[in-house]
Amino acid sequence: MDVTRGQPSAMDGGGSRGQDELATVFSEFARSVQQHQDPQQTLVAIVQAAVTLIPGCDEGSISVVLGRQKVSSEAASGELPRVVDALQERTGQGPCLDAAYKHRTVRVPDMATETRWPLFTAGALAAGAAGMMSLQLYIEGDDLGALNLFSRQAWAFDDESEHIALLFAAHAALAYAAVEERARSTHSVVTRQLIGQAQGILMERHKITADQAFALLVRASQHTHTKLRDVAAQLVHSGDVADGTS
Repeated sequence: MDVTRGQPSAMDGGGSRGQDELATVFSEFARSVQQHQDPQQTLVAIVQAAVTLIPGCDEGSISVVLGRQKVSSEAASGELPRVVDALQERTGQGPCLDAAYKHRTVRVPDMATETRWPLFTAGALAAGAAGMMSLQLYIEGDDLGALNLFSRQAWAFDDESEHIALLFAAHAALAYAAVEERARSTHSVVTRQLIGQAQGILMERHKITADQAFALLVRASQHTHTKLRDVAAQLVHSGDVADGTS
């Protein structure tokens, strides 16, 4: 069992205590975020709340690592996060990647004196990131997500900032997971409905069974290298399929 995820960084001196009131605030935040239907809107809401609630935070973003290779910046609050996230993708190093891959919190109180990522640090400082903090947000198969927090002043992120960020990230991760699961379920229902409607069209048109109609859809999907859902949607909406199945 990995005990490093959600734990303080090496910079933490244990100087922050008593987060009961914040726990209530973050619980309310999580309930609010869970009302979103779109996972992307959820990420935007998480970043906006992080900038508002976490001490020392001027900008924020969520970096998504797809297939543990490609890094993209999602829901960035401004140009600074986009530039720094792109820099991490180019150099293949930085606090976000450490947070995402190594399941740990990474805190950079002063980018000017940071030595862990030599290819990344100078560019981040030039872009305006005097301080930074990254926390792993979620793991979905080979896809990873990290919450990135940026400060335009050195030493703006202290123990209090980190403890609050950890508490925030825990609530944000749960809220995002709930929205993502609901979106997947909705997508599955819609897919089943489309395929069922397409089968019905083919059954009526060609006087065939449901299994035969499904086989025709699968054949069209394979011949056109198109997802089965998209083949069904095309038939439902246009009455035709590219390979002549209709």
